Parts: sequence; structure tokens; C-alpha cells
Amino acid sequence: MNKRQINCGILRQSRRSRVQGFMLLEVLVALLIFMVGSLGIVGLQAAMTKAQTGSKFRADASFLAQRLIGNMWSDRSGLTNYNAANCASHTRCNEWVAEVARALPNGAATVTVAALPDGTDPSTGLVVAADVTVTITWAPPNEEQRTYTTTSSVSSRSPT
Repeated sequence: MNKRQINCGILRQSRRSRVQGFMLLEVLVALLIFMVGSLGIVGLQAAMTKAQTGSKFRADASFLAQRLIGNMWSDRSGLTNYNAANCASHTRCNEWVAEVARALPNGAATVTVAALPDGTDPSTGLVVAADVTVTITWAPPNEEQRTYTTTSSVSSRSPT
């Protein structure tokens, strides 16, 4: 074997090792790009789950408030029983407040019944027409408190 053949063999080996080193670098860069993409997808999924949970809580609060207003429509002669001060002693209202606490994290509710100017029946003294405001609050874990408020007019009188 002459000197030239030996030098060519050495050059071929050094070129091969450089090419193999470059391929290793390409693989490492590809893995880095894949891992960043995977972390992005996991972060996106976490944000989507948080938004979906928040949406469910808002829908539950809306449903619960509308259900209470429906109960009040069916119990128009006892509207004042739903007011904040009387709610604990009224079975339907008390059960509803307990359901809010079960359905929403740290859920609480207040109901305000404000009689309309001509909303009291003069013969019985009962409130028969009132503006009702239902406020529901909840606090998801590690987030600030959320509030849902709705107002409705409930009346046993026919519109004039």
C-alpha cells in the first residue's frame, strides 16, 4: 500500500465521521422541534379544557337561575318568600340554594324581590307583581370569582 492510498483512506474515514456527526445533529434538531410542538399541543388542550369547564359553569348558573324564576312563576302568591331574608325559611328556595352550592364550585346565590309600585294586592297585602334579581356566584379552583345575574318581572296580573 502506498502513501497515497493510505491518505485517501484516512480522508474517507474523516469525511464519513463528519457526515455521521451532521446526521446526529439533524436528528437532535428534529427531536427538539417535535418536543416543542408536543408541548404546544398539550398547552392548547389544557386551555381548551379550562374554557370548556368555564362554559359549563356559566350554562349551569343560567339554568339554575331560570329554574328558580320558573318556580317563582308557579308560586306567584308567595313571591316574598324568595327574598334573601326569607329564602332560608322557604323550602323551595332553600333547596334551590343548596343545589347551587352542589352544582357549582363554591357556589352561592342571592335573590332580591322588589315589589312593583302597583304590585301589592290591596285586599290581601301580598306581593303579586315584582322585579326579581337572581345573582349566582362561584369560584373555580385557582381562578377569580365569577358572577351570573339575571332580572325578570314576575306578575300574577294580566298585562293591561
